[in-house]
Order: sequence, then C-alpha cells, then structure tokens
Amino acid sequence: MAESTEDTDDTFYDRADAHIDLSNEQLEDAGPGKVSASMMYATARFNAWITAHGHESAEDLAAARQETVEYFVDQYRQMLEEHLDDYQANYGRYIAQGRQNS
Repeated sequence: MAESTEDTDDTFYDRADAHIDLSNEQLEDAGPGKVSASMMYATARFNAWITAHGHESAEDLAAARQETVEYFVDQYRQMLEEHLDDYQANYGRYIAQGRQNS
C-alpha cells in the first residue's frame, strides 16, 4: 500500500504543490468542481494502478480490495479534515482577505 503522510519525505509537499499548481492552471478553462473531479479521478486511477502493481495476481488484488479501499478512504478523510480545520481557523487570511483584494 501507499505511504501515509506520516512517512513524508523531503519533497512530499513539493510534489503535492505541483499537482495543486496544475489544478490552479486548469481553473482558467474549467470551473472548480470540474477541476476537483478530474483531480479526484486521477488520484483514484493512480492509486488503483500502484496498488495493482503491489500484488502478484488479480486474485491477490481482489483479496486486498476492501482493505485497500478502507486505507485510501481513511487517508483522504484525515487529510480533508486536517485541511478543513486549517481553512476554518484561517478563513479570514485564506479566503476573506483574498476576496477583498479581488
């Protein structure tokens, strides 16, 4: 299975920022909901691919399916909750101030 955020390396946030930068560029041609959906689709597709590569057979992959889904859903939930907490605590700085400068 993939590494958790507890196992981050020196370039973890640089890679994440590169994905965010690409999504921000895509906002020029598509709405936020469409960009978000594309990013989630790509993440799910990539995670299925790396998970499949970690198994010796389709049967092995199928046997690990529930555990794999639970792992990725739990990781996403933790990350999303952490970022929602951050945005709630810093709303004035992240969102409201940016709207005033627009």
